[in-house]
Amino acid sequence: MAKVAFLLADVFEDSEFHQPYDAVRDAGHEAVVVGKESGRQVTGKKGSKVTVDKGSGDVRADEFDAVVVPGGYSPDKVRTDEASVALTRGVHEAGKPVAAICHAGWVLAEADIVRGRTVTSVASIRTDLKNAGATWVDQEVVEDGNLITSRTPDDLPAFCAALLKQLP
Repeated sequence: MAKVAFLLADVFEDSEFHQPYDAVRDAGHEAVVVGKESGRQVTGKKGSKVTVDKGSGDVRADEFDAVVVPGGYSPDKVRTDEASVALTRGVHEAGKPVAAICHAGWVLAEADIVRGRTVTSVASIRTDLKNAGATWVDQEVVEDGNLITSRTPDDLPAFCAALLKQLP
């Protein structure tokens, strides 16, 4: 059973959190919502409410087998949280899966883990990813080693399948 961190803040894309979260749990893995503050409730763009399980400052990369960063505007807040960025970088450096969809590429760029890698995202942040050293492509899912990226909610089936395939 893998333990997967879901990095979340307000204004997340509801489906980009719920579908991977449910897929991970349905496959028998442990899903942990990590945010700035444990016990805080965060709200999705479409109104769903999620309670943060663990504060980002209270967890370490070696506690997790993967990180998932849902999209929406949550990643813009997550990338300003040094502990969440450090967690993302640490899981990546350990060779474990880091999965990001839509605007979540911002967190990967902030963690400086896209340099020399091929990724995708929502088209509006492709320049940010290119400026961070990535090769950006327009595909439903891109797996470059342990980095898994997708563009939009339409890509969720492929995104979830790629994530589950890489979990131990």
